[in-house]
Amino acid sequence: MTYCVGLLVREGLVMISDTRTNAGIDNIASFRKLHVFEDPGERVLTLASSGNLSITQSVLSLLNEGFTHPDTGETLMLSKCETMFQAAQLVGRAVREVYKVDGPTLEQQGGRFEVSFLLGGQMKERRLRLYMIYAAGNFIEATSDTPFLQIGETKYGKPILDRAVTFNTDLYDALKIGLISMDSTMRSNLAVGLPIDIMILKRDALQTELKYRVEAGEPYFEDLRHRWSEALKTAHLAIPRPNYTTPKS
Repeated sequence: MTYCVGLLVREGLVMISDTRTNAGIDNIASFRKLHVFEDPGERVLTLASSGNLSITQSVLSLLNEGFTHPDTGETLMLSKCETMFQAAQLVGRAVREVYKVDGPTLEQQGGRFEVSFLLGGQMKERRLRLYMIYAAGNFIEATSDTPFLQIGETKYGKPILDRAVTFNTDLYDALKIGLISMDSTMRSNLAVGLPIDIMILKRDALQTELKYRVEAGEPYFEDLRHRWSEALKTAHLAIPRPNYTTPKS
């Protein structure tokens, strides 16, 4: 299990991912799930992954090393895409290619072909975009009405994002809210955990504003976790108790 979130606001893009992988209680490790492909001044693409680790690594390898188009013989790779839409299509195609090789055998062994991706970024003279790619290779795009997308363990962080994030949210406020949603997820699911990887891309900058890893004990994140817990306690204590009475029979 994992948790990744992408937030597309007016000022730019925030991508956040945990790093924990869990193949049983005695096999927990950390793997990077947030990958940045950057050619400053030309393009920045960020890919966050969730699901079966072997599948996500195979998809990433295909995107980096390339694979052959069955009809044209052309080598397809992420670095050749000219638009974000083409990049999303290519990620979906790579997912389907991996399924052809690994999917049937995995399912015969009682496993499931579980994978999903968030793809965000911008190319020169194109607009900033954010997509979510499913295990079937199809995808959806974030909009100003729905300015965030999540993959993995989404249910614990979503209520916070629903209440607090709009397209007009400040870029660094979006980062803060995203980290709060990550903290809420970590508190409720031990399969999501530190370190946390962060990427910020300002609109039209064409180079990353921030690439940062939050390690255990990092002062800001520890303070955020404490302040959020105390704020919740204060808020619920400030709300009057229900004045319901037992209905008369």
